[in-house]
Amino acid sequence: MAHSEILLLKPVENLGGEGDQVRVRAGYARNYLLPRKLAIPLTESNRKQIEALRKARAKREESELEAAKKLAGRIESTRIAIAVKTGEGGKMFGAVTAADIHAKLTEAGVEIDRKKIHVYNPIKTLGQHTTKIRLHPDVQVEFSFDVVSENPIVPAAE
Repeated sequence: MAHSEILLLKPVENLGGEGDQVRVRAGYARNYLLPRKLAIPLTESNRKQIEALRKARAKREESELEAAKKLAGRIESTRIAIAVKTGEGGKMFGAVTAADIHAKLTEAGVEIDRKKIHVYNPIKTLGQHTTKIRLHPDVQVEFSFDVVSENPIVPAAE
């Protein structure tokens, strides 16, 4: 299989950040990375750009880390309650998902990507729950929220 050596100009998920020299399949480079101006072929003249790109990368990563820390503080101070429909005895219909948590956080004024919220097991009970929100590889927040019934709980008939 043919491979190409390329220099990344912008960060690419699961490949690297700007200034990285990577070896990828020729078709991936030719059909995806090069037309989108995410990378350039690695030549002697392009090797001179590497240092400038690495400085830009360090500056970007530093600002992303600071923004993630600031957002983590806002998330920790935010309290939300998710109202769900319940049946007899307080049994929930369905489950609380990451999309539900994301919607409530957005209503509270905290803008994050839904994919950063990690709900490992479906939340199918009322009460207080905790989930992880991974904002940055170095910044992770334990977020607590309440799941409450939107209608009065009727005891189950035996």
